[in-house]
Amino acid sequence: MSDPWDGPAGQGTRRRGARVPRQRGAAPDDARPPGGRAAARAASRAGGGRRARRARPVPRGRRVLKILGIGLSVLIVVTAGAGWWFYEHLNGNIHSVSLDGKGGTEKADAFGRTPINILVMGSDGRTSATDCKLGGGCARTGVQTGSNADVEMVLHISADRSNATVMSIPRDTMTKVPACQDSESGQSTNGYYGQINSALQYGPACQVATVHQLTGITIDHFVKLDFSGVVKMSDAVGGVSVCVSDDVYDTYSHLKLSKGTHTLKGVAALEFVRSRHGFGDGSDLGRTVSQHIFLSAMIRKFKSAGTLTDPTAVYHLADAATKALTVDDGLGTVKKLISLADDVNKVPTKRITFTTMQTAPDPGDKDRVVVGPGAKSLFATIADDQALTNGSGKKSAAASATAKAKATASAVPAAEIAVTVENGTGITGRASALATALTGQGFSTATTTANAPSPATGTTLTYGTGEQAAAQTVAKALGLPPSHLKQGTGSGLTLVIGSDWPSGISYPGGSSSATPADTKAAVGGAHASTADQAKTCAKVSPYRTVTYDGVSMTPSQAYAAARNKPDSDA
Repeated sequence: MSDPWDGPAGQGTRRRGARVPRQRGAAPDDARPPGGRAAARAASRAGGGRRARRARPVPRGRRVLKILGIGLSVLIVVTAGAGWWFYEHLNGNIHSVSLDGKGGTEKADAFGRTPINILVMGSDGRTSATDCKLGGGCARTGVQTGSNADVEMVLHISADRSNATVMSIPRDTMTKVPACQDSESGQSTNGYYGQINSALQYGPACQVATVHQLTGITIDHFVKLDFSGVVKMSDAVGGVSVCVSDDVYDTYSHLKLSKGTHTLKGVAALEFVRSRHGFGDGSDLGRTVSQHIFLSAMIRKFKSAGTLTDPTAVYHLADAATKALTVDDGLGTVKKLISLADDVNKVPTKRITFTTMQTAPDPGDKDRVVVGPGAKSLFATIADDQALTNGSGKKSAAASATAKAKATASAVPAAEIAVTVENGTGITGRASALATALTGQGFSTATTTANAPSPATGTTLTYGTGEQAAAQTVAKALGLPPSHLKQGTGSGLTLVIGSDWPSGISYPGGSSSATPADTKAAVGGAHASTADQAKTCAKVSPYRTVTYDGVSMTPSQAYAAARNKPDSDA
């Protein structure tokens, strides 16, 4: 007798998992009683036909949830893949260069926070066909290799992220350019005295080193844009709103605008920030002010509702920014650039101060300038992480009162004290940085710099007979502990900077009773403004700074004469 679950008599037991033909008709007499899994299997076979094989219908709600679950899983995978591609794409856009420590190192405050100082450079380089077309001047030379930093701004973000200062350095400033070598091109210099913007020919790190040496301000990072970079950035934000005080036509930058407010994109934005003959006195000094108006408007646009919440706008902005910028290694990833943008975003517009370094005419060339007296106070406020505005956004006068009070209390007036500052660290610019800090705090302009006879591990301030009080005044200004003072056999004060003081203008770990810079003097003659001043118009030059059809005229006269030329925002 055969088992109903086996094959014909005499056939071996079926293989595990082999398919068994379904038996037709009634269940055999020895079929197992109903109940359990066996009964369920028997029942499924007993009915026969297609109806017996039909599964129980799945409820509609469960089908919908299943479809949604699959769709969500696919969406997560696709989104994650797109996000990764986007991140890698943006990182691939960034071109970064090492600073090689040329800008010094920041000193943390009592809470471990450090300020950020960034040198923002606008290059005049015609290093591509696009920049040749935008900038002109390539008709004879073709695409060029070198470039100058025609725009230089030190962006300072305070350690507590409550305020920021933007200081423009006019491109016509004459200064000492230190020995440099461009890590990419290999071009080098042994150092020279020349126009500050020319240092970029030896690489961004050389430009950073030059500004650090001139101002004594630690430069942590740099950001460089070329002509096409300005065009890309202005397009990405949807245009920048600016105001001009009168009709203006700069026949050199080709900016042509009627009196009033305009939204500038692309080439028009580039024409505005490049215009030096259209505004102020027709020099680079007037151009820095109009550039501050442009940047203030751009900052307000960044912070305005919707700009950074629209995914499409954010994508275009990020893509444009990473393609437009050359940065140092410290900013060489999207994550680091986002962190920087977040730091800037924390500062209210009313506490972002724009200034221009005070200058004086160069005695040797009327078309060039040198650092003016008030600039030393401006340098010191930035180096000391002092705000140029108070909590309400108004210019601060508290530091000025403090400085006067401390000067009165000094046994020896700072103006009567000259110091010889010697660099024993091997770090370029340290003596210059501290000498600038001292003169910026009112010490004698007879203060000089030199290299120490040999490397020094510890910092010392040596004073002559009867000059201890003067030495104490200097020590207080620099935060130098009394243990670093010693009496010498000669006369005068000599400060030897050791390797224990590699950066900053206050001695590391000292009591730092340094006299605050006079912030009132810092903004005097610096054309100071804040980023919240939306109604400020760029002042069109009243002088004959342009030429049209061979005739010298004012920018407004040129606008009237060039009726057939379209406006820049047409």
